[in-house]
Amino acid sequence: MSAGIPIARPLLGEEEAAAAHRCILSGWVTQGPEVKAFENEWASMTGAPHACAVSNCTTALHLALLVLGVGPGDEVITVSHSYIATANSVRHCGAVPVFIDIEPETFNIDPRLIEQAITPKTKAVLVVHQMGMPCDMESVLAVTRPHGLKVVEDAACAIGSEIRFDGGWRTVGNPMGDIVCFSLHPRKVITTGDGGMLTTANPEWDARFRLLRQHGMSVSDQVRHASDRVIFESYPILGYNYRMTDPQAAMGREQLKRLPLILERRRELAARYREKLRGVVHPHQPDWARSNWQSYCIRLPEGCGQMDVMQRLLDLGISTRRAIMCAHREQAYSGCPCRHPLPESERAQDTGVILPLFPQMTDAEQDRVIEALHQSLKN
Repeated sequence: MSAGIPIARPLLGEEEAAAAHRCILSGWVTQGPEVKAFENEWASMTGAPHACAVSNCTTALHLALLVLGVGPGDEVITVSHSYIATANSVRHCGAVPVFIDIEPETFNIDPRLIEQAITPKTKAVLVVHQMGMPCDMESVLAVTRPHGLKVVEDAACAIGSEIRFDGGWRTVGNPMGDIVCFSLHPRKVITTGDGGMLTTANPEWDARFRLLRQHGMSVSDQVRHASDRVIFESYPILGYNYRMTDPQAAMGREQLKRLPLILERRRELAARYREKLRGVVHPHQPDWARSNWQSYCIRLPEGCGQMDVMQRLLDLGISTRRAIMCAHREQAYSGCPCRHPLPESERAQDTGVILPLFPQMTDAEQDRVIEALHQSLKN
């Protein structure tokens, strides 16, 4: 059997290794000057006024909701059709996630269902730019703003994606809602091994993120170490250890340099899947969106067994993944309210298959995936 094709592969090289090596030898390996530089470069890339690095996207989502005042007794409207971290971040605040359904074409929250899910307990709406496809932020905000609801964007997968908003194109991360949260896990478009980032236009919220991510400590390590006077820190609030390390940030700075070429290749591969792959339902990209194609999720035709097709491909050395999970189907969420059925979310999970896509993927490897899938569908 020829070499297998993975579902994803991070694009890392000597530049990232050298950056981490340089940082390690500097002696400063926890949150420090590299993190600060990475934050500045991330803000510049997205167009956001403020960017704050943290340990992963789950902690980013937790901090976002906490800073917006979400707490016990509150409700947060979101989707079940997302990795479980989305709903977990709500529960970590002591609040309740209220699940609504998705649009079948984009796998994203259906803005038309938000209004009927709002109650006096609703504190925020948590939307997901699923698999890198931007959700319809103008329609979301048209519903939430009249109610005074805050909007958090779970952009875990959406670094580099773009959306036409307010008359022009905007990079995801330049907040359309209130706070945007990213992941830097190895399955994402760029990676720091693991890590997360928050962006916002609100300087007070940004300052709060920085306080909370480091145990609530009143003075940062950089300020304390750079001072020619002794400084005693204090801890005015209960905080967390949600820091990013400097070696991670040094890697991330090199990854940002690669981002334009990574996006170009991912979009080429997505276009080739759409052109050459027959007999399936392809993901839909609205004319107001430009996905980074973090994942390419097809829908199988009626009557095709999801697991059977995936197993046939695995037997041929091709890795796939089931489509995005639904949190409300998991035991941990058996008591959370679904005030309305979620047929599109469940159908997406049960009929979707995520195909291999990564920037190092050759045309020949992609053709092998396409041919194997065609053969599996025939069988």
